[in-house]
Formats: sequence, C-alpha cells, structure tokens
Amino acid sequence: MTTTTTTTTADGTTTIAAPSDLPVIRMTRDFAATPAQLVRAHTDAEVFARWTGPAGSQITVDHWDARSGGSWRYLAVFQGQEHGFRGCFHTVRADRLVQTFTWEGLPDAVALETLTFEELGDGRTRLHAVSLFESFEARDGMLSSGMEVGVNDGYARLDALLADREV
Repeated sequence: MTTTTTTTTADGTTTIAAPSDLPVIRMTRDFAATPAQLVRAHTDAEVFARWTGPAGSQITVDHWDARSGGSWRYLAVFQGQEHGFRGCFHTVRADRLVQTFTWEGLPDAVALETLTFEELGDGRTRLHAVSLFESFEARDGMLSSGMEVGVNDGYARLDALLADREV
C-alpha cells in the first residue's frame, strides 16, 4: 500500500510518500531559497535548532560536527517529553547531504537519508529527501510517530527564517 500525504503550506507543498514496494519515505518541498541557504539550514547547528521539529518544541544541540565523516545529536522537548535524535554525516556537499538518522524512541529504525537540492531558478530550490529504512516495520514506525507534523511545522518555520533573511 502506498501512503502519500500532501500538505499545502504558505510557500508551497510538502509531499511525503511511502511506496508499497520499498521501505522508504520520500519527501519533496519547494523553498524560496538557494541551495546554499538550504544546505546551511541543515548543517549549521544554530540555524537547524531554530526551525526543526513540531511547533512548540525546544531543541538543544548536544553535539554537531557537520562535515563528511562527522556526527550529530540533539534533544527535542515537545509536550513535556524529551526525544533524542542522532546520526552521522556521511557526505556534506553544496548539492547533497547523506546522513544516518536515528530517533532514540525507535533505536532499531536507523535510516539512511539522502537530501538533494535542485536549483529551480529565480531563487527557488526543490528539496528531495529519501530515507531508506532496513524494514517496512521501521519505516511505518517512523510514519506513525507524528513525523509529518514535525516536518511540516519545521518547514513552515524555515520558510519564515528564509523570508526574514536569517538564513
């Protein structure tokens, strides 16, 4: 079964899809930003902490080494509960980020994430994100965790930072 959720935001549309034949989550989203701005938003710890996660969450970066071969960890407090996230940066380039992603609430659901930044012209960029999980159960666990809310709320905050020229 293919699950596809499309959410329209102030700037564009976030599409989250989970195809039936692969344990992946695919997301696409257009931003009023350059690829360099989006890479910075995903690799600068201070900027990342300002936009990621559901509305009302508080992000504290524990460790952040945004380079090929580096690692990261942050804590998110949301509705009184603390959630840890961690991973390793495998590739950090101007057009592509490859990293692992682990929500410590599902520690066996490690995903390999590839983010690519497609320049559309006129200061716009399309983010393509693919998260590959080792099993359908791990992928579906992530989908059922409220991930969609965090993604959409976070991208709305990133839109605001971009509009205010803070990234």
